[in-house]
Amino acid sequence: MKKKTKIKFFKIEKLLFLTMICLVLLIAISTVFTKATLSRTNINVEKMKVVISKQESINQSITMKINELASLTNIQTIAKEYGLNYNNDNILVVKDN
Repeated sequence: MKKKTKIKFFKIEKLLFLTMICLVLLIAISTVFTKATLSRTNINVEKMKVVISKQESINQSITMKINELASLTNIQTIAKEYGLNYNNDNILVVKDN
């Protein structure tokens, strides 16, 4: 039988080994933290997309309502209700020079 020899490590080797283990653990933890932060940010982005989509829908309906209220027929109807007349002589055309 051969006698097993015990390998002795120097203090600097032990320090390097411990540093390497700590570095690997730190990289693993930071990777998990980064992915969790990225996931949280993606969730917030998706929530904001939903809010933006709803607001665009509201804006579109308001724009349609404005266009409806600003239509010539609606203006003429309201003018007739208040006793106003449509007269071409009163209309001024402004030209850009």
